[in-house]
Formats: sequence, structure tokens, C-alpha cells
Amino acid sequence: MANRNPYEPLNAVDHPGLTKTAWLAVALLMPVALLNYLDRQMMASMQSSVIASIPDFADAENPQAMWGFMLGQFKWVYAVFSLVGGAIADRYSRRWAVCASLFVWSAVTWWTGHVTTYNELLWARSLMGVSEAFYIPAALALIADYHTGQTRSRAVGLHQMAIYCGVIAGGFGGYAATQFGWRSAFFACGVVGVLYAFPLLLILKDAPRCVAGVSEETEVGQRGKNPIESMVGLLSNPSFLLLVLYFTLPAMAGWVVRDWMPSILKKEFKMGEGAAGVAATLYWQVAAIFGAVLGGTIADRWMQKNLRGRIYVSAIGMLMIVPAIFGVGNATSIGMAVAFLILFGLGWGFFDGNNMPILSQIAKPQLRATGYGIMNFVSISCGGLADWGFGKLQDAKVPLNVSFGLFALLAIVSVALVLMIRPRTEEELN
Repeated sequence: MANRNPYEPLNAVDHPGLTKTAWLAVALLMPVALLNYLDRQMMASMQSSVIASIPDFADAENPQAMWGFMLGQFKWVYAVFSLVGGAIADRYSRRWAVCASLFVWSAVTWWTGHVTTYNELLWARSLMGVSEAFYIPAALALIADYHTGQTRSRAVGLHQMAIYCGVIAGGFGGYAATQFGWRSAFFACGVVGVLYAFPLLLILKDAPRCVAGVSEETEVGQRGKNPIESMVGLLSNPSFLLLVLYFTLPAMAGWVVRDWMPSILKKEFKMGEGAAGVAATLYWQVAAIFGAVLGGTIADRWMQKNLRGRIYVSAIGMLMIVPAIFGVGNATSIGMAVAFLILFGLGWGFFDGNNMPILSQIAKPQLRATGYGIMNFVSISCGGLADWGFGKLQDAKVPLNVSFGLFALLAIVSVALVLMIRPRTEEELN
């Protein structure tokens, strides 16, 4: 134990009886995370096929704005219910929140394959937003509960890797739509998710209090609190407010890259739907996987020497994202666009894998899911506005370099924000 992190208490993996359980929780959640983002990304990569099959788009004067509004609708609903999902996961069971979310959103995914009108598509994506909102706050809080010491960033990074794999798989949606039809892909993903929810409920367990760092008295006290009271407590924390802003500003660019890049590459470089979907997701998501692993490892090791280690690693990632966004907006060839997307992905892995670990340094254990729910609420609300606004800019023929330049400026501000956060040890938090 001589090399134990001086800033954090014993990790679950320091307890021999809990080693397998701590990593098993990550392994069980990774397929759920993959499905979570596969179901979202397929819609972006199948844009042409979906629009062609729904007559409402053909009769509209502004189909791109309609598509952007649909993407935004999902995010706005998701954002609002992230507050509910986070509060429920903190007050009751993270395990039940995860499993119920998976079951419901998978059923909605299956139903999405049956929609025939634009209004039905809006309803389907709204219900998807409700059901998926309960997953991420609960899942990341559960991982943070188990991995309380020297493995937290790596554990969260592995989970985020599965998200990136889901985006990659969703990027092949254009090919799937061409070969099998876009509806068949939604049918299949929905069935897989529903079936996985049952064994997951039986095997996945909430972390014991002794590992999560929450005493029985603290847990009972938290359940007795009004959720609004818990939120007010978080919002009165200056470092939490800084983290919310830091989490939000670059995520606006991230959502536009995920949701619009397939259609951007298709239009700018005269690519087919399948090829554009793959080019828009595969390379930068593979880079994000590498970034999550590397960034998580560096952050956990840096934490051995400096309480701000995870903050510094995240800031380094953001410094990669800034030129990447500028580059994507000014790319003159598909090779140039892909190169900057790779840089974006590497930086995103550094950033994304350390958000929950940083939150765990400024919020009490019993408030982590609530805190992440608030972060999701603000971030994804703004992401929905970014999707809708980008669609409006596309219809107005605004140059890509102007649009992406604005997002890059927001990322520059984010670097200063994260460096202002003041982390605390878990002993200080408790």
C-alpha cells in the first residue's frame, strides 16, 4: 500500500473480494453504452434513407431545418429528464435505473422502425430521449462508486470506449440502410437491447456503501432530502458551476460533429451515404478510444502526485480539440477533414473520460448522479440548440468555416474554465 494515492481512500480493487465485482460492473455496462449511442448515431448516418421514406420531408421547404429540429427535440427531452434520472439514481438504485432505461429505450428503438410520418418520428425520438436520460448519470456514478481510488479515470475511460464503438457501429448505418433497409436496423437493435436487459438486472449490483464512500447515516439523510435541495447545494458550489460550463461548451461542437458530419462529408466531397457515414465516425471514434485509454492512464498516474492531475489531462485534450474544430471547418479534401477529425477524437477521449472523475472531486458521492444529470441537462439542451441552429445555418448557406469557427472559440474559453476548478480530496468531501 506504499504507492497508494495520497488524495483518495482505498479503491474497490484494493479489496480482494471486490476486485472482480468492480471490473465486472464496467464490463456489464459497456454493451449498454454501445447500444445507447448506436441507437442514436444510426439516425444521423441514415439521414437520406429516412428522409426519402417519410413523405413529409419531400413536401417541406426547409427539410434540413426540420431534421435539425428533430435532432434537437431528442436532446431537449433527454436534457430535462437527465435531471430526473440523476436524482432517482442517487436516491434509490443505480442498478435499477440502468436496467429500466435499457429496456424502455430498446423498445422505443424497435418502434422507431415503424414510423411513417414526421410527427411520429418526433414522438419516437422524444420517447427515446426520456428513456435514455436515466442511463448515463446512473452508469457513471456506479462506476465511480466502485472505482474510488487509482483506477477511476481508466474505468470511466473503458466505459466511454464502448460509447465510441457504438458511434462507429452507427456510422455503418448508411450501408445497413442500403443493404437491409433502415427500419430493419432499428428492429434488430431494439430486440437485442430488450433481451440484454434481463440478464443485466440479475448480474449487475449496486456498490456496497463501504466502497462507494457513503455511510448508512449519510445515505438515509440523502434519501430524506428534497431533490431540489440537493440540486441547490450543487449549484451553490462554484467549482461545479465551472464544470457544468466546461462540460457544455465543447459538447456543442461534439454533437454537431456526431449528428451532421455524415451529411457534411456527403455534400462537400460528393460521397455516397454509406461511405460518408463511415468516414464521419470511424476514424475520430477510434482516435477517441485511444485517447480515452491514454488519457485515463495518464490522469490516474498524475493523480498520484497532484490533486489536479485529471484536470490537467482534460485541459490538454481541450487544447487538441480547438485546432481540430478549426481544421474540420476549413478542410479542402476528405483526407484533410479526416486528419482533423482524428485530432478531435484524440482530444475528446482525454476530455470525455475525465468528466465524472473531476465531478467526483468536487461533489459528494451521494450527489454524483444528480450532478451529472444537471451537467447533461445544460449540455444537451445547448447541444439541441446547436443542432437546430446548424441546420438553419446550412439552409441559409453560411460557410462551414464560419460555423465551426464559432464552436472553436467556445472550446478556447473552456480551457480557462477547467483550470479554475478547485478539486478536493474525498476526505474533505465527506
